[in-house]
Amino acid sequence: MTSGHRTLTAFLAVICSLVLAILGLSLDWPPWLWCVAGTGLLAVVLLALGTSPRPYGYIPPENTLEPDVPQAPPRQEQRVRDVALPSALPDYDFLFSATIRWVPEEADPPPYFDPGALAMQGVVLRARAFAARQDPRSSSLAQHQLSGVLGVMEPDPSCRVIAMAKDVRLTLSETDQRRLSALSDVRKDEEVWEHERNYERSKRTYLTDDVLKDPGSAVVWWLARNGEQVEHTVERIGLLARLSAAANNSEVVEPFRDLAYPYPPPPRETFADEAPAEPSQARSAESLAEDLMSWLGLDREDPTMRLLADRFADYLRAAGKKEEADDFAEFFRLPEEEPSDDPPEDVTP
Repeated sequence: MTSGHRTLTAFLAVICSLVLAILGLSLDWPPWLWCVAGTGLLAVVLLALGTSPRPYGYIPPENTLEPDVPQAPPRQEQRVRDVALPSALPDYDFLFSATIRWVPEEADPPPYFDPGALAMQGVVLRARAFAARQDPRSSSLAQHQLSGVLGVMEPDPSCRVIAMAKDVRLTLSETDQRRLSALSDVRKDEEVWEHERNYERSKRTYLTDDVLKDPGSAVVWWLARNGEQVEHTVERIGLLARLSAAANNSEVVEPFRDLAYPYPPPPRETFADEAPAEPSQARSAESLAEDLMSWLGLDREDPTMRLLADRFADYLRAAGKKEEADDFAEFFRLPEEEPSDDPPEDVTP
């Protein structure tokens, strides 16, 4: 009997004695009735002490042992490490590790099968079915979910053992993890580049089809952005008309041509396939000589001009432009002078 049980029995006995004493005094019991009540109370106390529960760890005598009851087989554990499981992406396998715990369904399993092997097979099959649906880029999340899936005892396919797994780890190899990280970075960069390209394409479409559709649209666009600079906008009408024509691969329309080209356009350059080579070079040298004389204010027969022409021809020969130098010097040579292959003497003006 435990101390708590003895205390409770004594407490109840005292209460019952008090109750009987109160009843006997109030009813004026005869002596024999007091003896009967006391005897009954003592018998109840002894009976309570005799039927007290056995304490924890009590071992009955050998002759009072209860018959043997079949005990459940103990749980057993085994660790598996780095089992390759396929993922949702081809060629990217998870590495599965866990502690597998199992209990045989039979109390005394026959020796012709291995309960541990059946338990590992069942758990690995459950893990494989789950991992095949998971993205390897979220291996941490998949590991926590797999811990919940395998944390319940379930029978193996042969229904001979029930098994579960704890300490589950689901990871990727370092090489695959680096590959996925590199692919993720490239994919992010490509997405940013695609957005930038779409933005640039949209901006070009806006400028071509709306802003620079014609000179009037270009002027209105410029005036909307620079509303306080009306006079400055008027001065830029010609430039905006040229921009509109260039954006549409066309010529400046007639109403804006005078504003676009306030000065006569420069002479059109003549290419080699449009005229013979020698007249074209002569006209080029002649045009250069005339521009030089106009800029310096000198005549063709002026000695200073002829001296400058000779020095310029020397510079061209030194630069490897012998034909151009001869064409340029020929323009300033007088008719009575004969051409000479020797360069002129160095004369300092």
